[in-house]
Amino acid sequence: MTETPQKEILTGQFMHPAQSVEHCYEIKKSEFICQLHQVEDRAAAMKMLDAAREQYPDARHHCWAYILGDPKQAVSQAFNDDGEPSGTAGKPILNVLQHRDMGNTMAIVVRYFGGIKLGAGGLVRAYSQATQQAIELCPLSPFIPKRQLALECPYDLEPSLRRFLEQHHGTVESQEYAEQAKLLISLPEQSIASFKVWLSHHFQIKCSFDEE
Repeated sequence: MTETPQKEILTGQFMHPAQSVEHCYEIKKSEFICQLHQVEDRAAAMKMLDAAREQYPDARHHCWAYILGDPKQAVSQAFNDDGEPSGTAGKPILNVLQHRDMGNTMAIVVRYFGGIKLGAGGLVRAYSQATQQAIELCPLSPFIPKRQLALECPYDLEPSLRRFLEQHHGTVESQEYAEQAKLLISLPEQSIASFKVWLSHHFQIKCSFDEE
């Protein structure tokens, strides 16, 4: 009986948006429009904020929060109330991201005031609820740290190599064909050791890791 190799199961360090989403939460005639974006640095987060301001230029507030890296040990995190009473907007947005274990995420909540004041507690609940509901609608994916590896292999070995990558969540980033196939691949950190063993047991392939 021949067993079909199973795809390796990986557990991401944290979750992040698989794609951007937008959701509108309304309470007492005020609209809270939450956008979620996957970002990897502050520059990308601020670019999303600029886009939201251009999209909703007449809104009274564009509040936001972001977490870069693992929310348990964030590389960076920040928030802004954008004119709302201190602690009623940006911080609640950030708290929801932390509670949901969301990293590499920029959350923007645009508010259109409806004429009825919500009070400090009401604002905290509204910004939290808008963010929470957007996350519920957002496709999420685990963040999987990867490293790049440059290698050369004979053409007849390339199919086996690609099968290994498929089974271990690896990808071919670029390829060049000369006397041999020159590939730049990306592989999850936790699969590097098994990949080295697999190479040594099966092939004599010239390879080098990105930092080596």
